[in-house]
Amino acid sequence: MKPVELFRFCPRCGIARVPDNHAQSPFRCGGCELVFYFNPTVAAAAFVYDSQGRVLLIRREKEPSKGKLGVPGGFIDFGESAEEGMRREVREEVGLELDRVRFLVSFPNIYHYREVTYPVVDLYFTALAVSPEQAQPLDAVVSVEWRLPHEIPDEEIAFPSMRVALRKLLEPT
Repeated sequence: MKPVELFRFCPRCGIARVPDNHAQSPFRCGGCELVFYFNPTVAAAAFVYDSQGRVLLIRREKEPSKGKLGVPGGFIDFGESAEEGMRREVREEVGLELDRVRFLVSFPNIYHYREVTYPVVDLYFTALAVSPEQAQPLDAVVSVEWRLPHEIPDEEIAFPSMRVALRKLLEPT
């Protein structure tokens, strides 16, 4: 179910939504004329390097993609820049501080959580771990692994957007 489909009534005046076949964004109320946009949510993640050129991978503890490999990251909170949100997520998931943060690529993603399908724009960064030996599995992470980027198996990657980011990462400079 798309987020707009959750709105059966106008949040301002309470009038029932006129059913339509498209459930498009924005939500438009026929009563009070409220227009409410449903934009993609934003997530940020990082390919965190150690001094040997390996990247930090996490094994996901929860759905979606439970048991698959990902890179530390997550949704950006209100008031955060993409870089701030990515740094916070890395601290929460693996306990690391970062240096030399650089933007890599963005790509759309679909995130299925419970009964809602969220459109997401995933922002990927590269960064250097300040103290890579301190990496540990924390929030929603089963384990951490360090691997060379070209050794990451495609079939183990959690999300299509991460496959795109990994291909970008592996492009010759």
